[in-house]
Amino acid sequence: MTAANARRQILVVEDESLLAMLLEDLLTDLGMQVRLTASIEDALQAVEAETPPDLALLDVNIGGRMVFPVAHALERRGIPFAFATGYGEQGLPEDFCRRPIMSKPFSLAELHQVLDAISEQQAAL
Repeated sequence: MTAANARRQILVVEDESLLAMLLEDLLTDLGMQVRLTASIEDALQAVEAETPPDLALLDVNIGGRMVFPVAHALERRGIPFAFATGYGEQGLPEDFCRRPIMSKPFSLAELHQVLDAISEQQAAL
C-alpha cells in the first residue's frame, strides 16, 4: 500500500455483506474513504456522480448479474479499478483480462497488492 492511496475515495461493489464489511474495515484502516454498493444500479450512479470515486474494486457477480457495465462506465471516466473474484482471469471478458484481479478469498497482502496495481494503473492514464 502506497501513501498515494490514503485519503482517496474507493467504490467497493460487493453484494456479500460480510465481505463488504470486511473490505470497508480494512480499507478504512488504510486511510481510504469507502463507498459500498451492492447493486449494479447504485454503482453506476456512484460512477456517474458529479464527484466520482478515485478508484474502484468490483466483485464480478453482483446478485447474478455481471458487473461489466460498471467497469465500462469506469473506463469511460478514466477511473482505475480492479476486480475481486473467485472466477479468476477466466471469468473476465478479453477486454478486461489485463485489469488487476484480487482472488476471493483474499489476504491482506493481496488487498495491498491490488491497491498498488490500481495506483499504477492511474499513473499510466
